Amino acid sequence: PSMAGSIGGCAEVGVRGWGPSVLPVLGLALSLSACSRPSDGEGESRVQLLAMHEQVLEAHRTGDVEQWMAVEGDDYVSANGGTITFPTTGERRAMREPYLLSTSFEVYRDLQDPIVEVSPDGQLGWVIAQVEMRGTQTSSDSSTHPIEAVWAWIELYRKVDGAWKLVGNVSNRPD
Repeated sequence: PSMAGSIGGCAEVGVRGWGPSVLPVLGLALSLSACSRPSDGEGESRVQLLAMHEQVLEAHRTGDVEQWMAVEGDDYVSANGGTITFPTTGERRAMREPYLLSTSFEVYRDLQDPIVEVSPDGQLGWVIAQVEMRGTQTSSDSSTHPIEAVWAWIELYRKVDGAWKLVGNVSNRPD
């Protein structure tokens, strides 16, 4: 079975390639990262962003939707499947909870060290990750089937009231 539709709404609209709207964002992120050297504050922020990324991975492995939601801001943007959406906190929870409850991961891990960057003003950050996932998913008819994929994505972070919050995601997977 295809992974489409199995990632709690995320994979259902998963990008199968980098579209034209993603390339400028990636170019800006990479050019900003090349212009700055980390200060002590940026180093601490990078550690925090990496920990938040790991928290999302752990939430997948344990099936804990609240652990996933805890890192996110109220405002959120998602660019997937050629579509830009602004799902509310409630909509994100409603998509993810059934997905996590019906999925058991044997593997949900970074395939390589994530690229973590912080803007020179310390207010924006991003994590570029490549994640391998493998496990089983239970369908509505109670049958189970294996799932396996490699995803790549960019997590977008912004400081909100002095604390980092995950505020967006652009993701894809190979065809």
